[in-house]
Amino acid sequence: MEPTHRFLRACRGLAVDRVPIWLMRQAGRYLPEYRAVRARTDFLGLCKTPELACEVTLQPIDLFGLDAAILFSDILLPLEAMGLPLAFTEDGPTLPEPVRDRAAIARLCVPDAETTMPFVGAAVRQIRAALAGRVPLIGFGGAPFTLAAYAVEGGGSTQWLRGRRLLYEAPQSAHELLGKVARTVAAALIAQVDAGAEAIQLFDSWAGVLAPAEFEAFALRHAAETIAAVKAHADVPVIYFVNGVAPVIDLVRQSGADVIGIDWRVELGEARRRLGSIPVQGNLDPVAMFAPPAKIEAKAAAILRAGGGVGHIFNLGHGILPETPVDNVRALVAAVRSYAP
Repeated sequence: MEPTHRFLRACRGLAVDRVPIWLMRQAGRYLPEYRAVRARTDFLGLCKTPELACEVTLQPIDLFGLDAAILFSDILLPLEAMGLPLAFTEDGPTLPEPVRDRAAIARLCVPDAETTMPFVGAAVRQIRAALAGRVPLIGFGGAPFTLAAYAVEGGGSTQWLRGRRLLYEAPQSAHELLGKVARTVAAALIAQVDAGAEAIQLFDSWAGVLAPAEFEAFALRHAAETIAAVKAHADVPVIYFVNGVAPVIDLVRQSGADVIGIDWRVELGEARRRLGSIPVQGNLDPVAMFAPPAKIEAKAAAILRAGGGVGHIFNLGHGILPETPVDNVRALVAAVRSYAP
């Protein structure tokens, strides 16, 4: 049976009444309502308290009338479940026991998602109940390379040198680590689907730092394994987002994803031509959200023209920046909703 929600229809490449819109990090620090909830707990407490995760997930839906909700959580929680201590500081995530050798890889487990992360499924169930069918709920996870890069680096980075070195210096160890992460992420995503998530986005936030050959051999291979495991379990659309996708667009066709997320560094029309009939999602530069509303509307219209309507989900090319004016988000959503080709 064909889906009825425009977001789910767009994921399948079906005709829609208008292009759907949701925004990466749509529940986040740019919203005063989010900051008020966040003041009551730390970040991990927010992720691990289903009632609070539900509350902030719903905020942008209630405020802007977006076409999909996305679970509020964090991509690094599966690493904690695998046995890596995790903390968040003012500078971002920290993994104080990084994975730097074969022994550390061997110590990692492939956990049972329901047992180790029960709060995620509980949040999904609460959000689905609160949404009451208004819009679909997207679950998500980090792709294997991105999570492995954090695990090896011990936190954030700009160049991800330790993770990249592992691919060249010890490829067998890299595949062992990536395989464990892939199985863990797949199980976590399947648990989200079983709890009620109606689509999945797989974030490969840092795979864009790889050369195409290494992207194909390491990042894409294990992302495809994750996607295949989810799709073998349930017929839900999967979106694969690679930040910095331009050099590897032709490769991501092989991921098995139903939708390819496009960042802002490549023109959407070019991405569509290279991907053929595969639906796309994107791709307004998040920094464009600081422009006057009229300029935002013009940028949105250009992307909508390039997207061609069918098989296009409007989104930013990455997450909303914390300083983004709320009124500009409202202007963007209005522009996309009122667009008439």
